[in-house]
Amino acid sequence: MSDPGRELVRHTIIGQRRFLIPASLFAAIHQGCEASVPLMIGVVIDRAIAPGSGPGLLWTIVVLALLFLVLTASMRLGGRLIRYATQGAAHELRVAIARRVLDTDGFTQAGSRGGVLLSTATSDAGRVGMVNAAVWTSVGAAAALVVAAIILLNASVLLGLVVLVGLIPVVLLTRMISRPLVERSATEQAAVAHAAGVAEDMMSGLRVIKGLGAEAVALRKYVTASSTSRVAGIRAARMIALRGGVIALLTGCFLALVAWLGAHLVADERITVGQFVTAFTMTQFLIGPFTRITMVGTQFARGRASATRIAAVLAEPALVSTTAPTMRAETPIRTTGSAPGIRVDDLRAPALEGLSFDVGPGEHVAVVMENLLGAESLLRCLGRLRDPEGGRIEIDGRSLADLGADEVRSSVLVAEHDAVLFRGTVRENIESVTRGGEMPARAVACTGVATMLPGGLDVEVTERALSLSGGQRQRVVLARALAADSPVLVLHDPTTAVDAVTESEIAAGLSALRAGKTTIVVTTSPALLAIADRVVVVRDGRVAASGHHAGLLSDNRDYRELVAT
Repeated sequence: MSDPGRELVRHTIIGQRRFLIPASLFAAIHQGCEASVPLMIGVVIDRAIAPGSGPGLLWTIVVLALLFLVLTASMRLGGRLIRYATQGAAHELRVAIARRVLDTDGFTQAGSRGGVLLSTATSDAGRVGMVNAAVWTSVGAAAALVVAAIILLNASVLLGLVVLVGLIPVVLLTRMISRPLVERSATEQAAVAHAAGVAEDMMSGLRVIKGLGAEAVALRKYVTASSTSRVAGIRAARMIALRGGVIALLTGCFLALVAWLGAHLVADERITVGQFVTAFTMTQFLIGPFTRITMVGTQFARGRASATRIAAVLAEPALVSTTAPTMRAETPIRTTGSAPGIRVDDLRAPALEGLSFDVGPGEHVAVVMENLLGAESLLRCLGRLRDPEGGRIEIDGRSLADLGADEVRSSVLVAEHDAVLFRGTVRENIESVTRGGEMPARAVACTGVATMLPGGLDVEVTERALSLSGGQRQRVVLARALAADSPVLVLHDPTTAVDAVTESEIAAGLSALRAGKTTIVVTTSPALLAIADRVVVVRDGRVAASGHHAGLLSDNRDYRELVAT
């Protein structure tokens, strides 16, 4: 069974190969030139300084200058390309996460807290993108080691073998230490994401927390989550520090060994002073490639842990599925301005036990439900936010299960009373749903949005509209739903936060604005029930009664209890 994290890392590398391959080539050139610098220093000593040759010193300095020119240019070009590779990979992952979360087929609740997803789309995506930098680094370091080995073997086979053999324990120890780092990195990222989720929940519910006087409880909850994140981060940092300390110890011992061996070879006149300087300088230089190679394991470990988290988000199953996609082109749903009919047939979902009722084309139907869970289930099924457990919903004779979510929502708009508003002006929020970009004046007049705020339609709305009162926010949401002018409009308690007088005015405007258009209102508001062509009463998940509001009030005691004010 394939590892989704490993597969995602592999895809990230292959997907950026147009930048990664040339960047790695430049890295190899740069590190090869870097490794050649100690050789040139030895040549300067043996060919110019020792014999006192002026021309020899001149040409070696020229060659050294050209060498630095090449390595500098290759570093700049490679660094620019690898930045494209790392940032490009991270950007593609962020887009993939956003596309999955915003997919109209739905996103399951598991792991869908805003703060957790934010952490996944930023921190985790960035770490996976940095895997390309790890590849770039490893290619350059490998090139440096190859060039260094050739130079050392040419100077002394013994020195060259010592360098090559000394590399083996460093690499093996790095791999051994990196294994627990994967687990600790995953734990750290999960703790960070959880803390971000708790913070996001607190900020979105700040008004409720203050109203309940639960600031101390919320603070303790965040302190606990933050402390867990801090402990996980410290544990991961300790593992990284341990790796760094072991690597520094190994490279230091390795440097001392080469220096001691080189000094003996010079004393025995088996190598020249220049070759000794080359060997010693090369050993000091090799500390860098050694360190980078060992750090590659850390980057891959952290990147793989983050990739596993991203893969889990991308693999979240959809809430709805299309059973017969080939039927989509047979009979198009009626366009805006027409009035399609809706049929709910034996619908089974949480708190719904075989619910059945019809809404004729252009009919205004109110649905009274005693169970809030049942109301939520009906709304989610009508908007294709979830598939029912049984039964079906039809629009113009076509089952919603045979239609894509986008196709359904182009004709059916489900507007919940607590729908989200976005940062910007009230005007921008309302106009965001209109097809022509212009706001129908009747929708604004119906809800009184233009006169309820000091700044009118141009007043700024903060994130999640926390700057508005409950009634103001609800009226903006209703105005936006009405401005969309959808063929089928489903409203859920659109006036619970406004006063009785305003509610009556909105009800009259709604009746006039949606005349001849299919409308379903799930509510217990007498003002909204009075304007409906028909009222459907649902108890125990089934239709218990149906008729006009006035007649049900006089003849049905259960109905009177449900709508009593």
